[in-house]
Amino acid sequence: MAKPFVSRDAFRGLFAFYAAKAHHDHNDVAEGRLLKLYGSSNHIPDELLELWSSRTELIGSEAIGNIVSPLAYEILDGGAQYNHASDFLHRVLRELDRDLH
Repeated sequence: MAKPFVSRDAFRGLFAFYAAKAHHDHNDVAEGRLLKLYGSSNHIPDELLELWSSRTELIGSEAIGNIVSPLAYEILDGGAQYNHASDFLHRVLRELDRDLH
């Protein structure tokens, strides 16, 4: 199996970054949801991470940020909840697929 372009730790870092933002904003509920996703990201299937990696190579980091940031802010403002980090990643991939087509 090839090493993913984007590592699991890098993906987990997204949740840590937004959890830190929620902590700074004193948003305990959002911080808790993001920390739950941070912990569950240890169990994202490798195939899903590889798919994420291939999409990031195709679309580029700026476009990725334009997609991921609003989705993460939906978690911060309570507009979205995910039971597992892979649920969030599936949502991101659907949005990336839309942008690729």
